[in-house]
Amino acid sequence: MKKVKIIGVPEHFNLPWHLAMEDGAFEDRGIQLDWTDVPEGTGKMAQMLQNGETDLAIILTEGMVKSISQGNPSKIAQVFVASPLLWGIHVAASSTRKSIKDIENDKVAISRLGSGSHLMAYINAQNQGWGTEKLQFEIINNLDGAVENLTSGSNAYFMWEHFTTKPLVDQGIFKRVGDCPTPWPCFVIAATNAFLESHSGLLRHILEVINTYTEEFKQIPSIDRTLANRYEQKLEDIQEWLSKTTWGQEQLATETLNEVQKRLFDLNLIAQIKDASEFLWD
Repeated sequence: MKKVKIIGVPEHFNLPWHLAMEDGAFEDRGIQLDWTDVPEGTGKMAQMLQNGETDLAIILTEGMVKSISQGNPSKIAQVFVASPLLWGIHVAASSTRKSIKDIENDKVAISRLGSGSHLMAYINAQNQGWGTEKLQFEIINNLDGAVENLTSGSNAYFMWEHFTTKPLVDQGIFKRVGDCPTPWPCFVIAATNAFLESHSGLLRHILEVINTYTEEFKQIPSIDRTLANRYEQKLEDIQEWLSKTTWGQEQLATETLNEVQKRLFDLNLIAQIKDASEFLWD
């Protein structure tokens, strides 16, 4: 058995991986996939790739592009989720703020620098025509940290995946003032250069397995109920999420990569636009 370390967020997007592991689909190919949940999200996962603490990561596209641009010795192997991520924009339930325009001058609670919650705050501000140089951040580590921060009267707002945070909205902990979809496919599969150099054949086997699962994922009988039970979501919310979500089986398009780079460059989040070969595994 070849042991491969892989990381991802503990969210419903990643259920195809867990089903494949539970079915022994990787073991059938002589691969022991060692999965670790990383609730802190993309900023932490990029750091783990950079430090060689994992071989693979299921990670947000914009965060991975930024990290590689700044020297992370890793590459994008392919798209994992081809649809946009719907970022809910949240404030404390007790807040008087009711819309996105009400939060223009407020601090942003983020999991860490380089995370999706950090980068999408810039995208949202740019979409709204706000001066992005004025953005101020409070680092809260993860979703639990955001609950603590917002409910303790910080007056910050917090961006996180709409359906993951919906139970907190339903419970009256957060209030959602709006949504901000990513302008590109949201999750990619990334690998360290060291893993790509020594185990490219192994990665092709892993991609073949997961692509089979994602192609057929929505056709699994009662998959909506399985998701709702495993991720403690309402069935109707999962059904809505499934209707908006498509998985990908191809490499990230060069045009899409360049669009991400241009947006990050315009926001002064990366220093230069680089050739696609720096980012994409072929």
